[in-house]
Amino acid sequence: MEEESEVKEYRWEGGYEKTWEEVKEDEGGNVEWSVKEIIEKSKRSLAVRQPNIRLGMMRHLYVIIDCSNSMLEKDLKPTRQICTYKLLQDFIQDYFDQNPISQLGLIVTRNSSAERITELSGNRKYHLEELKKTLGNFHYCNGLLSVQNSLDLALSFMKTLPSHTSREILIIGSSLSSCDPGEINTTLETLKTNNIRVSIIHLAAEVRMFRQLCDETKGKHSVIVDDVHFKHVLWSLVEPVPLPSSVDASCVKMGFPQELEQKPPFTTCSCHLTEGGKLNAKGYFCPQCNSKYCELPVECKCCGLILVSSLHLARSLHHLVPIKSFVKIEPEEGAMAYCYGCRKRIRIPSEPVYLCESCKKHYCDSCDFYIHNTLHVCPGCAVKREDKR
Repeated sequence: MEEESEVKEYRWEGGYEKTWEEVKEDEGGNVEWSVKEIIEKSKRSLAVRQPNIRLGMMRHLYVIIDCSNSMLEKDLKPTRQICTYKLLQDFIQDYFDQNPISQLGLIVTRNSSAERITELSGNRKYHLEELKKTLGNFHYCNGLLSVQNSLDLALSFMKTLPSHTSREILIIGSSLSSCDPGEINTTLETLKTNNIRVSIIHLAAEVRMFRQLCDETKGKHSVIVDDVHFKHVLWSLVEPVPLPSSVDASCVKMGFPQELEQKPPFTTCSCHLTEGGKLNAKGYFCPQCNSKYCELPVECKCCGLILVSSLHLARSLHHLVPIKSFVKIEPEEGAMAYCYGCRKRIRIPSEPVYLCESCKKHYCDSCDFYIHNTLHVCPGCAVKREDKR
Protein backbone atom coordinates (compact mmCIF):
# COMPACT_ATOMS: atom_id res chain seq x y z
CA MET A 1 0.00 0.00 0.00
CA GLU A 2 2.89 2.33 0.78
CA GLU A 3 4.34 1.91 -2.70
CA GLU A 4 1.02 2.80 -4.32
CA SER A 5 0.65 5.95 -2.22
CA GLU A 6 4.08 7.29 -3.14
CA VAL A 7 3.99 10.47 -5.21
CA LYS A 8 6.16 10.30 -8.33
CA GLU A 9 8.77 13.01 -8.57
CA TYR A 10 8.70 13.62 -12.33
CA ARG A 11 5.67 14.43 -14.44
CA TRP A 12 6.88 12.27 -17.33
CA GLU A 13 6.86 9.18 -15.12
CA GLY A 14 3.09 9.26 -14.83
CA GLY A 15 2.10 11.45 -17.75
CA TYR A 16 0.24 8.75 -19.66
CA GLU A 17 -1.39 6.92 -16.75
CA LYS A 18 -5.16 7.31 -16.33
CA THR A 19 -5.44 10.27 -18.68
CA TRP A 20 -9.23 9.89 -18.62
CA GLU A 21 -9.19 11.30 -15.10
CA GLU A 22 -8.13 14.67 -16.53
CA VAL A 23 -11.62 15.04 -18.07
CA LYS A 24 -14.07 16.83 -15.79
CA GLU A 25 -17.69 17.87 -16.00
CA ASP A 26 -19.11 21.12 -14.78
CA GLU A 27 -22.52 21.64 -13.18
CA GLY A 28 -24.23 21.74 -16.55
CA GLY A 29 -22.75 18.40 -17.60
CA ASN A 30 -20.31 19.92 -20.11
CA VAL A 31 -16.92 18.26 -20.51
CA GLU A 32 -13.98 20.49 -19.57
CA TRP A 33 -10.26 19.84 -19.97
CA SER A 34 -7.93 21.01 -17.24
CA VAL A 35 -6.65 24.21 -18.81
CA LYS A 36 -6.86 26.40 -15.72
CA GLU A 37 -3.39 25.31 -14.62
CA ILE A 38 -1.92 26.33 -17.99
CA ILE A 39 -3.65 29.72 -17.82
CA GLU A 40 -2.44 30.32 -14.27
CA LYS A 41 1.15 29.45 -15.25
CA SER A 42 0.99 31.96 -18.09
CA LYS A 43 -0.36 34.66 -15.79
CA ARG A 44 2.37 33.97 -13.26
CA SER A 45 5.01 34.33 -15.97
CA LEU A 46 3.53 37.71 -16.96
CA ALA A 47 3.56 38.86 -13.35
CA VAL A 48 7.24 37.94 -12.99
CA ARG A 49 8.27 40.39 -15.72
CA GLN A 50 10.53 43.07 -14.35
CA PRO A 51 9.78 46.68 -15.36
CA ASN A 52 12.29 49.20 -16.71
CA ILE A 53 14.44 46.66 -18.58
CA ARG A 54 16.01 47.36 -21.95
CA LEU A 55 14.61 44.90 -24.46
CA GLY A 56 16.05 43.94 -27.82
CA MET A 57 13.19 45.15 -30.02
CA MET A 58 15.16 44.68 -33.23
CA ARG A 59 15.94 40.98 -33.05
CA HIS A 60 18.08 38.95 -35.43
CA LEU A 61 17.41 35.27 -34.81
CA TYR A 62 18.94 32.29 -36.59
CA VAL A 63 17.08 29.00 -36.06
CA ILE A 64 19.41 26.00 -36.44
CA ILE A 65 17.47 22.80 -37.13
CA ASP A 66 18.96 19.36 -36.55
CA CYS A 67 18.27 17.33 -39.72
CA SER A 68 20.29 14.24 -38.78
CA ASN A 69 19.03 10.65 -38.77
CA SER A 70 17.80 11.08 -35.19
CA MET A 71 14.96 13.29 -36.44
CA LEU A 72 13.30 10.20 -37.92
CA GLU A 73 12.54 8.82 -34.45
CA LYS A 74 8.83 8.35 -33.72
CA ASP A 75 8.62 9.33 -30.05
CA LEU A 76 7.02 12.58 -31.27
CA LYS A 77 4.09 11.71 -33.55
CA PRO A 78 4.36 11.04 -36.40
CA THR A 79 8.11 11.74 -36.31
CA ARG A 80 10.37 14.32 -34.71
CA GLN A 81 10.90 15.87 -38.13
CA ILE A 82 7.22 16.41 -38.95
CA CYS A 83 6.38 17.55 -35.41
CA THR A 84 9.17 20.13 -35.55
CA TYR A 85 8.08 21.25 -39.02
CA LYS A 86 4.48 21.89 -37.94
CA LEU A 87 5.47 23.77 -34.78
CA LEU A 88 8.04 25.91 -36.60
CA GLN A 89 5.40 27.00 -39.10
CA ASP A 90 3.28 28.48 -36.31
CA PHE A 91 6.37 29.79 -34.49
CA ILE A 92 7.47 31.83 -37.52
CA GLN A 93 4.00 33.35 -37.81
CA ASP A 94 3.87 34.32 -34.13
CA TYR A 95 7.49 35.53 -34.13
CA PHE A 96 6.77 38.17 -36.77
CA ASP A 97 3.42 39.05 -35.20
CA GLN A 98 5.08 39.81 -31.86
CA ASN A 99 8.32 41.18 -33.35
CA PRO A 100 7.30 43.09 -36.51
CA ILE A 101 10.62 44.94 -36.91
CA SER A 102 12.80 41.86 -36.36
CA GLN A 103 14.41 39.40 -38.76
CA LEU A 104 14.81 35.63 -38.84
CA GLY A 105 16.94 33.11 -40.72
CA LEU A 106 17.02 29.32 -41.02
CA ILE A 107 20.03 26.98 -40.96
CA VAL A 108 19.90 23.18 -41.25
CA THR A 109 22.64 20.76 -40.25
CA ARG A 110 23.00 17.23 -41.64
CA ASN A 111 25.74 15.00 -43.03
CA SER A 112 28.20 16.64 -40.57
CA SER A 113 27.82 20.03 -42.28
CA ALA A 114 25.59 23.11 -42.17
CA GLU A 115 23.63 24.95 -44.83
CA ARG A 116 21.80 28.26 -44.71
CA ILE A 117 18.40 27.84 -46.36
CA THR A 118 17.13 31.39 -45.71
CA GLU A 119 19.00 34.62 -45.04
CA LEU A 120 18.00 37.07 -42.32
CA SER A 121 14.75 38.56 -43.50
CA GLY A 122 11.40 39.86 -42.26
CA ASN A 123 9.45 38.10 -45.03
CA ARG A 124 7.56 35.24 -43.36
CA LYS A 125 6.35 33.79 -46.68
CA TYR A 126 9.93 33.33 -47.82
CA HIS A 127 10.83 31.38 -44.68
CA LEU A 128 7.72 29.19 -44.79
CA GLU A 129 8.30 28.24 -48.41
CA GLU A 130 11.92 27.23 -47.82
CA LEU A 131 11.01 25.41 -44.61
CA LYS A 132 8.50 23.32 -46.54
CA LYS A 133 11.15 22.31 -49.08
CA THR A 134 13.42 20.97 -46.34
CA LEU A 135 11.55 19.69 -43.28
CA GLY A 136 8.45 19.04 -45.37
CA ASN A 137 10.44 16.48 -47.36
CA PHE A 138 10.24 13.07 -45.67
CA HIS A 139 13.62 11.99 -47.11
CA TYR A 140 15.57 15.14 -46.22
CA CYS A 141 17.01 14.19 -42.80
CA ASN A 142 20.25 12.23 -43.10
CA GLY A 143 23.71 11.84 -41.58
CA LEU A 144 25.07 13.42 -38.39
CA LEU A 145 24.63 16.70 -36.53
CA SER A 146 27.41 19.32 -36.47
CA VAL A 147 26.87 22.04 -33.87
CA GLN A 148 30.17 23.83 -34.46
CA ASN A 149 29.71 24.11 -38.23
CA SER A 150 26.21 25.49 -37.68
CA LEU A 151 27.35 28.07 -35.13
CA ASP A 152 30.29 29.15 -37.27
CA LEU A 153 27.95 29.63 -40.23
CA ALA A 154 25.56 31.75 -38.17
CA LEU A 155 28.49 33.70 -36.70
CA SER A 156 29.79 34.62 -40.15
CA PHE A 157 26.55 36.51 -40.85
CA MET A 158 25.89 37.92 -37.38
CA LYS A 159 29.32 39.46 -36.74
CA THR A 160 28.59 42.38 -39.06
CA LEU A 161 25.18 43.23 -37.56
CA PRO A 162 24.82 46.58 -35.74
CA SER A 163 25.61 46.55 -32.04
CA HIS A 164 22.18 47.88 -31.02
CA THR A 165 20.39 44.77 -32.32
CA SER A 166 19.64 41.65 -30.31
CA ARG A 167 21.61 38.73 -31.78
CA GLU A 168 20.23 35.30 -30.95
CA ILE A 169 20.60 31.69 -32.06
CA LEU A 170 18.08 28.93 -31.40
CA ILE A 171 19.15 25.32 -31.86
CA ILE A 172 16.50 22.61 -32.13
CA GLY A 173 18.56 19.46 -31.52
CA SER A 174 17.72 15.79 -31.64
CA SER A 175 21.04 13.96 -31.77
CA LEU A 176 23.02 13.10 -28.62
CA SER A 177 26.37 13.62 -30.37
CA SER A 178 27.95 16.19 -32.65
CA CYS A 179 30.54 15.77 -35.41
CA ASP A 180 32.66 18.93 -35.13
CA PRO A 181 35.86 19.80 -37.04
CA GLY A 182 37.58 21.65 -34.17
CA GLU A 183 37.44 22.82 -30.57
CA ILE A 184 33.94 23.97 -29.63
CA ASN A 185 35.28 26.23 -26.85
CA THR A 186 36.85 28.47 -29.50
CA THR A 187 33.46 29.03 -31.06
CA LEU A 188 31.98 29.59 -27.61
CA GLU A 189 34.43 32.41 -26.86
CA THR A 190 33.59 34.06 -30.19
CA LEU A 191 29.90 33.91 -29.34
CA LYS A 192 30.49 35.58 -25.99
CA THR A 193 32.68 38.27 -27.55
CA ASN A 194 29.94 39.20 -30.05
CA ASN A 195 27.11 39.15 -27.43
CA ILE A 196 25.26 36.35 -29.20
CA ARG A 197 22.77 34.47 -27.05
CA VAL A 198 22.37 30.73 -27.76
CA SER A 199 19.23 28.86 -26.69
CA ILE A 200 18.74 25.12 -27.21
CA ILE A 201 15.63 22.95 -27.27
CA HIS A 202 16.59 19.28 -27.21
CA LEU A 203 14.11 16.61 -28.21
CA ALA A 204 15.81 13.67 -26.47
CA ALA A 205 17.98 14.38 -23.41
CA GLU A 206 20.32 16.89 -21.82
CA VAL A 207 23.84 17.04 -23.27
CA ARG A 208 26.57 18.71 -21.19
CA MET A 209 28.04 20.58 -24.15
CA PHE A 210 24.63 22.06 -25.03
CA ARG A 211 24.01 23.07 -21.43
CA GLN A 212 27.38 24.82 -21.27
CA LEU A 213 26.67 26.73 -24.50
CA CYS A 214 23.45 28.13 -23.04
CA ASP A 215 24.89 28.92 -19.61
CA GLU A 216 27.94 30.74 -21.00
CA THR A 217 25.92 32.83 -23.48
CA LYS A 218 22.98 33.45 -21.06
CA GLY A 219 20.50 31.54 -23.18
CA LYS A 220 17.80 29.00 -22.30
CA HIS A 221 18.28 25.25 -22.30
CA SER A 222 15.26 22.97 -22.32
CA VAL A 223 14.58 19.27 -22.79
CA ILE A 224 11.03 18.58 -23.91
CA VAL A 225 8.67 15.99 -22.45
CA ASP A 226 6.13 15.76 -25.28
CA ASP A 227 4.80 17.78 -28.20
CA VAL A 228 2.69 20.02 -25.93
CA HIS A 229 5.73 20.87 -23.83
CA PHE A 230 7.72 21.38 -27.03
CA LYS A 231 5.23 24.03 -28.17
CA HIS A 232 5.21 25.73 -24.75
CA VAL A 233 9.03 25.99 -24.66
CA LEU A 234 9.22 27.18 -28.27
CA TRP A 235 6.62 29.88 -27.70
CA SER A 236 8.50 31.14 -24.64
CA LEU A 237 11.18 32.37 -27.07
CA VAL A 238 8.78 34.54 -29.08
CA GLU A 239 9.02 37.54 -26.77
CA PRO A 240 12.13 39.77 -26.92
CA VAL A 241 14.89 39.23 -24.39
CA PRO A 242 16.78 41.86 -22.33
CA LEU A 243 19.84 43.40 -23.94
CA PRO A 244 23.25 42.95 -22.30
CA SER A 245 24.40 45.87 -20.16
CA SER A 246 27.47 46.27 -22.37
CA VAL A 247 25.35 47.31 -25.38
CA ASP A 248 25.17 51.09 -25.77
CA ALA A 249 21.96 52.88 -26.70
CA SER A 250 21.95 54.39 -30.17
CA CYS A 251 19.59 56.07 -32.60
CA VAL A 252 18.39 53.97 -35.53
CA LYS A 253 17.66 55.59 -38.87
CA MET A 254 14.45 54.31 -40.48
CA GLY A 255 12.37 55.09 -43.53
CA PHE A 256 8.57 55.10 -43.71
CA PRO A 257 7.65 54.61 -47.38
CA GLN A 258 4.08 54.63 -48.69
CA GLU A 259 2.71 52.13 -51.16
CA LEU A 260 2.64 53.76 -54.60
CA GLU A 261 1.38 52.58 -57.97
CA GLN A 262 3.57 52.98 -61.02
CA LYS A 263 2.53 53.78 -64.55
CA PRO A 264 3.75 51.48 -67.34
CA PRO A 265 6.46 50.41 -67.89
CA PHE A 266 6.65 48.59 -64.54
CA THR A 267 9.96 48.01 -62.76
CA THR A 268 11.34 45.00 -60.90
CA CYS A 269 11.37 45.01 -57.10
CA SER A 270 14.73 44.65 -55.38
CA CYS A 271 13.54 41.81 -53.12
CA HIS A 272 13.04 39.41 -56.07
CA LEU A 273 16.14 40.14 -58.12
CA THR A 274 17.70 36.76 -57.24
CA GLU A 275 14.57 34.96 -58.48
CA GLY A 276 14.78 36.35 -61.97
CA GLY A 277 12.85 39.53 -61.30
CA LYS A 278 9.20 40.26 -60.62
CA LEU A 279 7.28 43.10 -62.28
CA ASN A 280 4.77 44.79 -60.00
CA ALA A 281 2.63 47.86 -60.50
CA LYS A 282 2.56 48.64 -56.77
CA GLY A 283 5.42 48.78 -54.33
CA TYR A 284 7.20 50.61 -51.51
CA PHE A 285 9.98 52.97 -52.61
CA CYS A 286 12.95 53.69 -50.38
CA PRO A 287 13.00 57.44 -49.57
CA GLN A 288 16.81 57.45 -49.67
CA CYS A 289 17.70 55.56 -52.88
CA ASN A 290 14.25 54.99 -54.46
CA SER A 291 14.61 51.19 -54.57
CA LYS A 292 11.36 49.28 -54.90
CA TYR A 293 10.13 46.56 -52.50
CA CYS A 294 7.01 44.39 -52.31
CA GLU A 295 6.50 44.17 -48.55
CA LEU A 296 7.50 45.82 -45.29
CA PRO A 297 9.47 45.64 -43.07
CA VAL A 298 12.67 45.17 -45.03
CA GLU A 299 16.26 46.39 -45.00
CA CYS A 300 17.14 48.18 -48.21
CA LYS A 301 19.72 46.16 -50.14
CA CYS A 302 21.09 49.25 -51.84
CA CYS A 303 21.57 51.76 -49.01
CA GLY A 304 20.93 49.66 -45.88
CA LEU A 305 18.04 51.84 -44.63
CA ILE A 306 15.44 49.99 -42.53
CA LEU A 307 12.02 50.40 -44.14
CA VAL A 308 9.00 49.99 -41.85
CA SER A 309 5.51 51.36 -41.37
CA SER A 310 4.15 53.21 -38.36
CA LEU A 311 1.95 50.18 -37.55
CA HIS A 312 5.04 48.00 -37.08
CA LEU A 313 6.42 50.35 -34.44
CA ALA A 314 3.02 50.60 -32.75
CA ARG A 315 2.75 46.80 -32.54
CA SER A 316 6.19 46.64 -30.94
CA LEU A 317 5.23 49.15 -28.26
CA HIS A 318 3.35 46.62 -26.08
CA HIS A 319 6.65 44.95 -25.13
CA LEU A 320 7.96 48.22 -23.69
CA VAL A 321 4.65 49.34 -22.14
CA PRO A 322 2.75 46.13 -21.27
CA ILE A 323 -0.81 46.17 -19.95
CA LYS A 324 -1.11 46.13 -16.20
CA SER A 325 -2.43 42.93 -14.69
CA PHE A 326 -6.14 42.94 -13.95
CA VAL A 327 -7.22 42.68 -10.32
CA LYS A 328 -9.08 39.54 -9.28
CA ILE A 329 -12.19 40.47 -7.30
CA GLU A 330 -14.66 38.38 -5.33
CA PRO A 331 -18.24 39.66 -5.76
CA GLU A 332 -20.87 38.74 -3.25
CA GLU A 333 -23.03 35.70 -3.86
CA GLY A 334 -26.04 36.55 -5.97
CA ALA A 335 -24.27 39.44 -7.69
CA MET A 336 -24.23 39.59 -11.49
CA ALA A 337 -21.24 40.42 -13.68
CA TYR A 338 -20.87 40.50 -17.44
CA CYS A 339 -17.57 40.23 -19.30
CA TYR A 340 -16.87 43.39 -21.30
CA GLY A 341 -14.81 41.39 -23.80
CA CYS A 342 -17.08 38.48 -24.82
CA ARG A 343 -20.34 39.93 -23.42
CA LYS A 344 -21.12 36.70 -21.56
CA ARG A 345 -22.41 36.45 -18.03
CA ILE A 346 -19.77 35.37 -15.50
CA ARG A 347 -21.00 32.62 -13.23
CA ILE A 348 -20.32 33.68 -9.66
CA PRO A 349 -18.67 32.22 -7.58
CA SER A 350 -17.60 29.30 -9.83
CA GLU A 351 -15.79 31.62 -12.29
CA PRO A 352 -13.31 34.35 -11.30
CA VAL A 353 -13.96 38.00 -12.13
CA TYR A 354 -11.14 40.37 -13.14
CA LEU A 355 -11.28 44.17 -13.01
CA CYS A 356 -9.29 46.66 -15.07
CA GLU A 357 -8.35 49.44 -12.65
CA SER A 358 -8.15 52.03 -15.44
CA CYS A 359 -11.56 51.66 -17.12
CA LYS A 360 -13.34 49.73 -14.31
CA LYS A 361 -14.56 47.04 -16.74
CA HIS A 362 -15.04 43.38 -15.76
CA TYR A 363 -13.51 40.46 -17.66
CA CYS A 364 -13.76 36.69 -17.47
CA ASP A 365 -10.79 34.36 -17.10
CA SER A 366 -10.52 33.58 -20.83
CA CYS A 367 -10.66 37.22 -21.92
CA ASP A 368 -8.07 38.19 -19.30
CA PHE A 369 -5.72 35.57 -20.74
CA TYR A 370 -6.41 36.63 -24.35
CA ILE A 371 -5.94 40.36 -23.70
CA HIS A 372 -2.58 39.97 -21.93
CA ASN A 373 -1.12 37.31 -24.24
CA THR A 374 -2.47 38.14 -27.70
CA LEU A 375 -4.42 41.39 -27.94
CA HIS A 376 -2.18 43.54 -25.69
CA VAL A 377 -4.88 46.23 -25.56
CA CYS A 378 -7.69 46.57 -23.02
CA PRO A 379 -10.96 47.00 -25.00
CA GLY A 380 -12.47 49.17 -22.27
CA CYS A 381 -9.49 51.53 -22.18
CA ALA A 382 -9.41 51.70 -25.99
CA VAL A 383 -13.09 52.69 -26.17
CA LYS A 384 -12.54 55.23 -23.41
CA ARG A 385 -9.74 56.90 -25.33
CA GLU A 386 -11.89 57.04 -28.50
CA ASP A 387 -14.74 58.67 -26.61
CA LYS A 388 -12.41 61.42 -25.33
CA ARG A 389 -11.40 62.23 -28.91
